Amino acid sequence: MNVQSRTGYEPMLDMNTTPLIDVMLVLLVMFIITVPIQTHAVKLDLPTACADCPKPNAVKNEIAITRSGALLWNEKPISAEGLKYGLRLTQRMRPIPELHLRPDPAARYEAVDQVLGMIKREQVKKFGFVGNEAYASW
Repeated sequence: MNVQSRTGYEPMLDMNTTPLIDVMLVLLVMFIITVPIQTHAVKLDLPTACADCPKPNAVKNEIAITRSGALLWNEKPISAEGLKYGLRLTQRMRPIPELHLRPDPAARYEAVDQVLGMIKREQVKKFGFVGNEAYASW
């Protein structure tokens, strides 16, 4: 009787896949968590070049607000977007030019306030009001 007995010291022929499955699950969870972060887009409001906007002067520029609420940049009409572009452009110039604001005495306060808000948001460094003598009789 030739009976073969198995001892506990013989090599195992099957590979233990449990640690591999655990590692794969951890990697899958990490991938699921990090993918939405990587695809998150940051929206930037970049200024576009304004072809029909007046060019800023290197020494001083004047914004005028008419009684109808129209904006003038150095006596030339300009849109609100063009004004933002012009303000950004002047703040990049060296030396920074002065900015003068001349609102019409009959202009709506709302229009003047919107322009002042734009000037503040664009962080204009050299700014002043001109034509204040028009308000002396108020």
